[in-house]
Amino acid sequence: MRNLKAALCAAVTTLAAGAVSAETVLIHGEAGPNRGARAKAIQWFADQVAERSEGDMRIDVQWGGALFKANAALQSIHDGVADMGTVISVYYPQEFASYGIADLPLDNPDAWVGMRATDELFRTNAAVKAILDDKNLVYIGTFTTSQVNIGCKGAAIRTADDIDGLKVRGVGAYGKVFGEMGANMVRMSIYDAYQGLDSGLIDCSQGYSYAVSALKQAEVMDSYTLLNWGQVGGVGTFMNKDAFDALSADQQELLLSTGSDMVDYFGQILTGANAKAIEDMKAQGLEVIELPEAERAKLIERGQPYVDAWIETAGKAGLDGAATLEVYRGLLAKYTAERDEKGYPWDRQ
Repeated sequence: MRNLKAALCAAVTTLAAGAVSAETVLIHGEAGPNRGARAKAIQWFADQVAERSEGDMRIDVQWGGALFKANAALQSIHDGVADMGTVISVYYPQEFASYGIADLPLDNPDAWVGMRATDELFRTNAAVKAILDDKNLVYIGTFTTSQVNIGCKGAAIRTADDIDGLKVRGVGAYGKVFGEMGANMVRMSIYDAYQGLDSGLIDCSQGYSYAVSALKQAEVMDSYTLLNWGQVGGVGTFMNKDAFDALSADQQELLLSTGSDMVDYFGQILTGANAKAIEDMKAQGLEVIELPEAERAKLIERGQPYVDAWIETAGKAGLDGAATLEVYRGLLAKYTAERDEKGYPWDRQ
């Protein structure tokens, strides 16, 4: 029944030029609105699928949680509520621990490097693929929030110890490390950070350069510290496996290759947006601080217990966390070396 449902969902018949022609329409569920960097990349993916398939396939993106909310995406795609959609790993720390590897506070600050490592892991690792099969999912492509940094008003973080005593908005393992280093953590959405900084409710806010710019938070910041630490990268497009298996081999390959290319496209968007945001901050008179290597190492060391906890969680979910992490670190090193040797793909001649 599930296979039949997916097959019916994945193909619709239309009439064109007096003849019957088959067009495969895939429904994509996205909890976020149709704006911002990720939305731009999803729309690019949909447009490229239509163009590359010459009209054989079309992606119908349902924005703003019209089909399911972010915390229901995994089960909804599994059940075929949509053919594909965006899954965010932080909503499934145990259930989808394998994807949480991209959120770990590792030495992983580069958006493109992180996405490429995650992309290759999820395309090629047999253990990860077995977990996806069990969840009735196929990996298509990945995103990231990009490098985690911190902006402050009335304070400046020049060393790791400077976080002590400050009121900080932070999330995930990164926020937990700030708390362990003496910060007074304040639960607050990134969208409320402007008001929090302006009113003095918080001294500092964890964020991402392009988001700080988009939300105009630099207006209420005095300093912005580049931590060169890690990123939150467990955000990606997955497809219902029954729907995927109902497609032809050519259609499957087109989706997979376009999803891979989306990583480079999104990497270019984020890298450019982040660089521009930092230049704009400097032009506004904001002090932009780069955390020294020795101070950055303190953050990475403080994050290690959360890496160890992930290994344990992954083990309970049926994945050899230590072995998978070793592979992932190797991929980070591989794409860092490629970037250093050849530059980013969009800059190559």
